[in-house]
Amino acid sequence: MEESPEPRTGEQSGPPAADPAREPVVLTTERLVLRAPRESDIDAIDAACQDPEIQRWTVVPSPYRRTDAEYFVSDLAFNGWRTGENLVWCAFERESGALVGSQGLMFPAGRPGVAEIGWWATKEFRGRGYTVEAATAVARYGLAELGLRRLEWLAYVGNEGSRAVAAKVGFRFEGTLRSYAEQRGQFHDSWIASLLPGDLAD
Repeated sequence: MEESPEPRTGEQSGPPAADPAREPVVLTTERLVLRAPRESDIDAIDAACQDPEIQRWTVVPSPYRRTDAEYFVSDLAFNGWRTGENLVWCAFERESGALVGSQGLMFPAGRPGVAEIGWWATKEFRGRGYTVEAATAVARYGLAELGLRRLEWLAYVGNEGSRAVAAKVGFRFEGTLRSYAEQRGQFHDSWIASLLPGDLAD
């Protein structure tokens, strides 16, 4: 299971080249379609987030209820795209249409040109390279299309699955941030790595 901890905060907000009316962007790869979540996806998101590993390594609510999936779609994702401050995709297998995970770009306040990438993977589709494929597409969009100067990956220490994905995407490990990320009232040590435009493969 993979996902970065919740984003950092500061005094100012907004992504680079922010567009308050930004329309959701669809990304495609060889095997996947990444698009903003819709109401019709709520049941699949709810089912995926029942997985204890997703709850262990991310900031999704635990226990996870259908109302949490509804909030994810209608509030977090919808308003994230509307404001340009938190871009959320669900990744679907092109052949079957099944939900294989979620990806997001979060723009920490007060740090222009920087975004944090986060993801989770549906249990049934792990181990097939889908998360690497999806994260690579999102990273390329952020760095090449949005013009970010730096993309950051963070994960709670011990999340080896996420670290393996980040390494395959090309992130460079930078260290450990002690007592850094909050999850349900507790602070965790977090790994941090970065990806710069020059790190993208051709």
